[in-house]
Amino acid sequence: MFGSIAFVVWRESVEALLVIGILDAWLRAETRDTGRARLYLWGGVAAGLAFAGVLAALLVGLGDAISEEAQLAYTTTVVLIAAALILQMVFWMRKHGRSMKRDLETQLAVAVTRQSWWGVFVLALVAVAREGSETVIFLYGILSSGAAGSLVSGVGAGLFGFALALLSYGLLQAGSRVLSWRLFFRITEVMLLFLACALLMTGIDGLIDLEILPRLSRRLWDSGWLLSDGNATGGFISALTGYRATPNLMELIAFAGYWAVVLLLIYRPRRQVTAAA
Repeated sequence: MFGSIAFVVWRESVEALLVIGILDAWLRAETRDTGRARLYLWGGVAAGLAFAGVLAALLVGLGDAISEEAQLAYTTTVVLIAAALILQMVFWMRKHGRSMKRDLETQLAVAVTRQSWWGVFVLALVAVAREGSETVIFLYGILSSGAAGSLVSGVGAGLFGFALALLSYGLLQAGSRVLSWRLFFRITEVMLLFLACALLMTGIDGLIDLEILPRLSRRLWDSGWLLSDGNATGGFISALTGYRATPNLMELIAFAGYWAVVLLLIYRPRRQVTAAA
């Protein structure tokens, strides 16, 4: 689970740094009262992080407060919500990623023109709170999958992911030919889709254990001889992709259905554009 946690923190931290960097760079270049504007900007960043922290506390507190019988239903719900949010984020970025910088700068320009420094604060708060909330829910979903490891390992994975995010952001801002923004988003998009699949499969397993969904069959095959999802390597791949060495029919249907829907959503707009042309 170290890899899943590190990846989520890395990906979401880079996106948050990108948003903050866009806002800060615009304020430096376009405002006279830069000091005051940046004070509100960083105040909004701090408030957004605080909001994410409160959300994390609520999720953990609610999970600790409910009965053991309700734990499985609660964690299954969170895992499925996390999978859905990852999909929503991926397709939102595919649609709005190119215009994100322009949209942020336009909103900043309106706030500065009106001398509404609280507008700058709110813009930063909403941007950071969104990224932070997504991170919290994704991480809680990963931790709810039951293979999180020790607390020290989880914290270490988060710190490693954030350090990697700082390094990646520096390379991206430097305009490195090795790592461009386009390449970064394309690679992480694929990884996020696999992670959403892994969370979905965990959710399906939870729904089966809750007897909401039937198994439909016993195990269809056993590929454990090739790659077992019970050892370190196979468990790592399973946590990142949703791989099952001994799937039942319901798991197979969920896995195949997920990728059928994802591929349809990815390629359908291109086909429409081609037909129009």
